[in-house]
Amino acid sequence: MPIRPSSNQRQFARHLRANQTDCELLLWQKLRSRQIANLKFRRQFPCPPYVLDFYCAELKLAIELDGGQHYETAAKIHDQRRTLYLQQQGIEVVRFSNLEVIERMSEVFEQILKIAANRTSPPHPSPLPEGEGTDRGVSRYTST
Repeated sequence: MPIRPSSNQRQFARHLRANQTDCELLLWQKLRSRQIANLKFRRQFPCPPYVLDFYCAELKLAIELDGGQHYETAAKIHDQRRTLYLQQQGIEVVRFSNLEVIERMSEVFEQILKIAANRTSPPHPSPLPEGEGTDRGVSRYTST
């Protein structure tokens, strides 16, 4: 069960939204208003104990932007732990550097489109009703 954000976490997320970086603003202009496959993205979304740069609940997809500080050893370790935690919650994490957003926005946008398409692929068909698909409990794929 997801943890509800505390009032402090919600307030911190509001602060981050009001003070977003230039790169976050650039990417937000592409993600907002359902511009990608009619999907709703949120910015600076509290997902305790973290705040995600961008999040699509329908896809369980987090998009993180990495500035220069993310390449320091301590930050790399923190990001790895954060990614592992989010993956354990069923959230896919995609990371882009600020430089990618600034210099190759169209490629970043295309990559997000592809990821969204893969995560919205149709579900597998329902399993066969009990007793169907086998001959009286014996697999049809036995070797002779």
